[in-house]
Amino acid sequence: MTEFDGKAYSKNLTSKPGVYRMLDNKEKVIYVGKAKNLKNRVSSYFQASKQHSPKIRSMVAQVVAIDVTVTHTEKEALILESNLIKELRPRYNVVLRDDKSYPYIYLSSDQVFPRLQFHRGARTGKGKYFGPYPSAGSVRKTLNLLQKLFQIRQCDDSYFKNRSRPCLQYQIKRCTAPCVGFIESEDYQHDVLNAELFLQGRNQEVIKVLADRMEQASADLDFETAARYRDQINALQVVQQKQYISSGRKNVDIIACQMKEGVGCVALFYIRGGHNLGNKVFFPAHTKSSTEEEILTAFISQYYLADRTDREIPSTILLSHKLEDSGLIAQVLEGQCGHKVEIKNELRGDRVRWVDMAKENAALGLAQKLSLTSSQRKRNQALTEALGMEETIERIECFDISHSNGESTVASCVVFGHEGALKAEYRRFNIKGITGGDDYAAMHQALERRYSRIQKEDGKMPDLLLIDGGKGQVAQAVEVLDNLQISEITIVGVAKGPSRKAGEETLVLSDGHATMSLAADAPALHLIQQIRDEAHRFAITGHRKQRDKKRRSSPLENIEGVGNKRRQGLIRHFGGIQGVAKAGVDDLVQVPGISKQLAEKIYQVFHE
Repeated sequence: MTEFDGKAYSKNLTSKPGVYRMLDNKEKVIYVGKAKNLKNRVSSYFQASKQHSPKIRSMVAQVVAIDVTVTHTEKEALILESNLIKELRPRYNVVLRDDKSYPYIYLSSDQVFPRLQFHRGARTGKGKYFGPYPSAGSVRKTLNLLQKLFQIRQCDDSYFKNRSRPCLQYQIKRCTAPCVGFIESEDYQHDVLNAELFLQGRNQEVIKVLADRMEQASADLDFETAARYRDQINALQVVQQKQYISSGRKNVDIIACQMKEGVGCVALFYIRGGHNLGNKVFFPAHTKSSTEEEILTAFISQYYLADRTDREIPSTILLSHKLEDSGLIAQVLEGQCGHKVEIKNELRGDRVRWVDMAKENAALGLAQKLSLTSSQRKRNQALTEALGMEETIERIECFDISHSNGESTVASCVVFGHEGALKAEYRRFNIKGITGGDDYAAMHQALERRYSRIQKEDGKMPDLLLIDGGKGQVAQAVEVLDNLQISEITIVGVAKGPSRKAGEETLVLSDGHATMSLAADAPALHLIQQIRDEAHRFAITGHRKQRDKKRRSSPLENIEGVGNKRRQGLIRHFGGIQGVAKAGVDDLVQVPGISKQLAEKIYQVFHE
């Protein structure tokens, strides 16, 4: 095959704008670029090679053909370039890999008592959508806050319509129980309006409305209602103080890039209506030998020019580095979203602090990427893919039950993250008030205690909940999370195979019917086994401690009215606990301080 003559090819090219695609000897596109002047841009690759980076020299050496597409304008070329990179994923282009749909908060409008809920996908329902949020965890955190502030329902309509008494959400003051008529429609609509204003960043308006109602309630001597408004105002003021960014009511994205050891990290902060909705870090592919400016240019083009409806373009984009094509990109984005877009990197005042914050988060994400155990991260990613989850698993919790023939039942909860076991966050639950040996009831109690407490204390929810057991145990988990109205947690049961050997486990999915198996040597299965075994070890250790403590203790210790002095008197009188157990009521009343009523209690304990 004759060597490709780039100089000769370039001489015959047009000077119009367009897109060029470089192909290798397998006719595979290895690079896509856009140009204001195709002739000048393509010919620049075939000038003296000393001017080029090692990456460019390596790429040009593999080129055997170039295809071009002429466009009317440079804007059209930019859009076409972005689409081709997404479609072809060339090896020499910086490629944004994380292209999942982003979650929103949805407030319905076609019901007497509207519902707030997590939403991902097409926004076709009647109502309003707030977001996008960087992750499901960010949505859960905001929904949890809204429940505490305004007590709007989040349950689905079928659950709402079939209630005959208030659910647990009412008991923990996360809902006003409109399902059973505990609140009038007009009052509920006030809460809905306040939640909407809050999500729009209009906190001061909410506070003013609540303050007026508090004063009116106080004037009407309805001090209980006034106190509720006062608590809402205090909570809102705390939330405002926690906001690190105040952008008025503007929508702003803050983007920073950091490079190290050939790995690029982009940190993106989302500011909507003055609210900091959180941040997300991205690790684009093919960043080796690229500069921060090149990575940011590729990121912005691919991230915002995607052909999708859930990717909102803000009015202001603040960058950590200056981009050569920022003016062009802004014009293209304006044409796509229909409003003015500013892309800035020369900043003053608070905006410098915001970008520094994004740079610090990018540096932190990069450090974690490079330092965390690669095998653990790969296993998390493998499990994410095996279960078909949209977002990489960050946090896993696993539950197991241990007892001896129903005695001293203990449930364990172990927690794993990207860094492995998070032992400081392990928890045990001593199960009480159930029939001995009822594993389903034990699992239900442990899960309810765990996640109702996390809700109350604003703790971290897991992305994946593993249950050591089959369909019955999974059903308990589904029921508990439904009752607590916790969504977006994937539930998987880990059932042992017929021979109970490692490698033969069956995974039971949350509908209780679908199952799947993984290869015995699959990294995802190894991670599940490690976590399941750790939960089992932690449960057994707790159970043995409880059992041994119970066996060492005297039955007299659990009898109301029998303190240390009376207990010692009984043992001394009868020569030991066995003598007390054999004694009758008439014998027991002979001991100083033991009445007939107390003697009957003692007798019943030993003769049940």
